[in-house]
Amino acid sequence: MAYRKLGRETKHRRSMLATMTKQTIMNESITTTDTRAKEVRKFVEKMITYGKKGDLVSRRKALAFLHNDKEVVNKVFNDLAKRYENRNGGYTQILKLDERRGDDALMVILKLVEEAKPEEEKKTKKTTKKAEKKEA
Repeated sequence: MAYRKLGRETKHRRSMLATMTKQTIMNESITTTDTRAKEVRKFVEKMITYGKKGDLVSRRKALAFLHNDKEVVNKVFNDLAKRYENRNGGYTQILKLDERRGDDALMVILKLVEEAKPEEEKKTKKTTKKAEKKEA
């Protein structure tokens, strides 16, 4: 199966995932269970990818999924798309917390990755050895 059912009927599950996606985008982090976070992550990353495309079709798809919430869609297309323009996926990260008291479900924080830092030159062993040979 390609997705988790999360113990909900289809309409309830889609509504829950859309709401959690909106909350993740607006607050840039949410605390939820591990399985829900793994499902919501797919949709958050898809919305940011739509924002990076920036065309009318992508905007309409995002509006349709996010229950016509223009504030969230504007944040995705204006702010987050610019923040992640040089990043190819991996816009979210999941940080594990303790188990929830009562049902022992693993709790996590799903948050957007901070702004991509400019990459410094990565020095690998091969490049440093080649540089040393050229200098010698």
